[in-house]
Parts: sequence; C-alpha cells; structure tokens
Amino acid sequence: MARAQFSAESTGSGAFVRQPNRFTGRVTPHSTSPEGGGPDDQDRWPLEAGRYRLIWCRACPWAHRARIVRSLLGLEDVISLGTVDPIRDERGWRFALDPDGFDPVLGIGFLSEAYLATDPDYTGRVTVPALVDTRTGRVVTNDYPQLTLDFSTEWRRFHSPGAPDLYPVELRPEMDALMAEIHRDVNNGVYRCGFATSQEAYDEAYTALFARLDALSERLSGRRYLMGDSITEADVRLFTTLVRFDVAYHGHFKCNRHKLTEMPVLWAYARDLFQTPGFGETVDFDHIKRHYYGTHEAINPTRIVPLGPDTSGWTTPHGRG
Repeated sequence: MARAQFSAESTGSGAFVRQPNRFTGRVTPHSTSPEGGGPDDQDRWPLEAGRYRLIWCRACPWAHRARIVRSLLGLEDVISLGTVDPIRDERGWRFALDPDGFDPVLGIGFLSEAYLATDPDYTGRVTVPALVDTRTGRVVTNDYPQLTLDFSTEWRRFHSPGAPDLYPVELRPEMDALMAEIHRDVNNGVYRCGFATSQEAYDEAYTALFARLDALSERLSGRRYLMGDSITEADVRLFTTLVRFDVAYHGHFKCNRHKLTEMPVLWAYARDLFQTPGFGETVDFDHIKRHYYGTHEAINPTRIVPLGPDTSGWTTPHGRG
C-alpha cells in the first residue's frame, strides 16, 4: 500500500480518518470564572474583548471559516488575528510571516509551543484554527466546528450593528443536518480522496463527493444561498472548500470529474460569495497552492507548485440575486 501522508490518520484499508480535535474549551458569558480568570470546571473561559487571539493560515479551509465569520460579525477589534506561514516543516505551523519569526502578541515561533504549553504530552498534529488565551499562552480550543458557531452565539454582545445571524435558531435542525453532510462528503471528502492510500478508499470518497456536489447544485438552483435568501454558517463552510477546488483539490487531491468552473450553479454561487464583503478579500490563492503542493510530499514528492489555473474569473458577474 502507498505511504500515507499522515500515517496515524490512515486505516488498514487505506482510508483517511481525521484526528479528533484535542482542545474543546469554549469562551462564553456563561463561564463561572471571574474576568481575567482561567476556565471553570466545565472548561468555559470568560468572555472578554481583546483577550483571545485567533491563529489561522490563509491556506487552510478550516481556519478560513473562522476568519470569514470573524469578519462578517464585526469581531476584528474584539479577537486579534495571528497568521502562520503556509509552509509547514516537521515542527508544524510557524510564524515566519512576522518580524524575526515570532508572533508579536504570543511571542512564540511555532503554534506547537502553545499546544505543548497547554498539554505537554500532546503528540498529535498541530492544527489551525486555534483560539489562544493571550494571558497564559494556552490553547482554548482547536475545535473548528464549534468555534465559529460560538462566534455567532456566545460572542453576540460584541457583534457589530446589523451583523448577520449566521446560525438562526429556527433553521438549526435543518442546518446542522446539512452541514454534517457537507462536512462528511465535501469539506472532509476532498481530503478523503487526496489522502486515500487504496483505490477502494479513493473510489468511495470520490463517488460521495460528486454525488453531494450534484445534490448541492440542485438545491442551489432554486435558491441564492443554502438556507434561502440569507448567508448562514452553512454557506461559509461550503465556500472554503469550493474556493480551493480548482487550485488544489481537482489536481492535487484527484477530485477531477469536473472543475468548479465546469459546474455552472456551484461556480456562480461561489463567485456570488467571493464578491461578498468578508469573503473574497480573505482568499489567498498563492498561499493555498504553496501549502497543498509544497507540504504533502507523499502526494507531490517534487513539491512543484503549478502556475495555473487562471483565477481571474472569480470577479466576473455571477448572475445570482
């Protein structure tokens, strides 16, 4: 069997199984800890503006979701932002974009330092996004699905006036089911294709991916956004995979039945979101390509980064709404 990119996350049948999120603390007004305190006995941290720092990478779709939601809700002045380099080495995500290679707030050169400060015995992959407490340097959470939902719900008192409701109460049952399908077959599905080490595992993931994309195309043919007339968390989650599809997943992960640009409904929908404030300006195609092609040596041993595709089409009229 072929060598897995992440051996600890590959089954005997060649399927990729993503590691669980290690840190699952939550920042919430319901914490019983005093202001400035640590987590309470339920791992709930006190809600404070300016205390927490969101660490993200422009290349990572999971981190990109947090960056977009933070922007849409107007939390930029409430939660600071640290950016890691798109190229990882054996020590993981590094702050090579900052002067002297250290995050100016946390004072660390690698995100792994915050992980180990929180759990000295941690041996898993270091992942982004991570919400870090600037007082202690400890990771509050790397639980990316809950993090963005908490931005919408627990951080509500800090939302900018007129901020969208990305997780409406009345839509949550339908949204939760839809987002679970999108995660399984699309968000994580492209990785299940790309990191598969057997033909059977790849075939299964590929089939599920495009079946789900076809279903989403049908859903979006009669509505502007996934839940109707307004952008929700579900759209953010789908967008960060779609915007990487042609520049990374189609070739690098062998998700090549069609390019996004060859799926008319999804292509128009993705351009609609890209041209919405909070989305397109957070996309960095250079970082995306350099990360995927430059760090997965088991898939791309030459680490040659392709010059294409042409991304100018993202700003063309989308014809929706």
